[in-house]
Formats: sequence, structure tokens, C-alpha cells
Amino acid sequence: MRLNTLKPADGARTERTRVGRGIGSGLGKTAGRGHKGSFARAGKGKIKAKFEGGQMPLIKRLPKVGFRSKLKLDCAEVLSYQLEKLEAGEIDFAALRAAKLVPSTAKRAKIVKKGELTTKFVLKGVSVTAGAKAAIEAAGGSVQG
Repeated sequence: MRLNTLKPADGARTERTRVGRGIGSGLGKTAGRGHKGSFARAGKGKIKAKFEGGQMPLIKRLPKVGFRSKLKLDCAEVLSYQLEKLEAGEIDFAALRAAKLVPSTAKRAKIVKKGELTTKFVLKGVSVTAGAKAAIEAAGGSVQG
């Protein structure tokens, strides 16, 4: 075998079909494109994958899933064990912000249960989860509006 004798295997390369070369070729006149329509025109044979012939596409008919609350951005979470850093007594939103437990951008705060509580607290004007409320009340504290 020599480099000058190499050639592709039989049937590996076929000649390009010449269309539009007369009625006897089998691909004359319309050259295999049918009659009229976008696929018969030059350069117009592509349609988008979601296109359904003018019918409302499935992607638009189905409901959009999920929801992102804009209020969530304003609310900061405070873990219950972080309250131990504060002095016992009344805790409100201003006290949480002063202790740097709540970022300056937050407008509301919510206490979430994590860890154990031993100090007695009275929470005012701060939302609390059910688990955190039970933990605060178990430690002898209370939650007010």
C-alpha cells in the first residue's frame, strides 16, 4: 500500500444528486420541493422549533410555574440561637438591627428555630415561626404582636 494508491471505500462517498435537470431524471421541474409553500422557496425553508402553523404554541398555552415574592427580599431571617447574644428583656426590630443580626436593607425580620434557647425574651413586632415560638415560650419568654 502506498499513499498515492489510497482511496475511500466503495460507497463511502456518493456524488451529489443533481436536481432540476429534466423530467426523465425523476427530480425535474420542482426539484423535489413540492408545489408552493415556504419549503419550495429559496432560503425560506426554516421554521422555529416552537412554531405550530399559527396555532397558539404549547409553550404559551401552558401555565408558568413558580412564584418569587418581592416581599421576601425585604424580610431577614434571624436564627433563634443568635438571640442569646442579646440582653434578656424586650427585643424588637430596632434591637435586632442594632445588634447587626438584621441587614440595613431589611424592613422586617422573622425568627426561625435553630439551636437551643435558655434566656427569657419578650419579642415585640417581629414575626416568629411556630417552632421558634414554642422554643421561646419553653424558655419562659413570650411573643407579642
